[in-house]
Amino acid sequence: MTPLYAQQHDYSGFSVLAVDDIPLNLLLVQKMLSRFNFKIRTAANGQAALDAVAEQKPDLILLDLMMPGIDGFEVIRRLRADPATADIQIVILSALNSNEDVVKGFNEGADDFIMKPIIMEKLLSCVVNQLQIAKAKSSL
Repeated sequence: MTPLYAQQHDYSGFSVLAVDDIPLNLLLVQKMLSRFNFKIRTAANGQAALDAVAEQKPDLILLDLMMPGIDGFEVIRRLRADPATADIQIVILSALNSNEDVVKGFNEGADDFIMKPIIMEKLLSCVVNQLQIAKAKSSL
């Protein structure tokens, strides 16, 4: 069942960058969010994510932590250190679920944390909430 707030809004004006080194996870996120007309781009690793952000700044990043090369924690650190990208909403999507990993993610600058496996309603609710926060911050 689609949540009422998802039925009543057009999200085609919002861009989401999904980052994961597992293609099936990217496909899953794309399928979940494309139903609501989000503009979705994907990146298969941390460096590709940073390159994608430099090319076109998204409204929201859905970020895996465990990736070869530049991991998700380092991506967050680099984005938060750059004034041009410091305000992007970042939601971690990870199978890492220890308290230490969750706390580390927030300490690095993540705005929210969703543990895998991903539940569509939780993902959609989180994405919508984070985009509302981004919209409110941009109107200040």
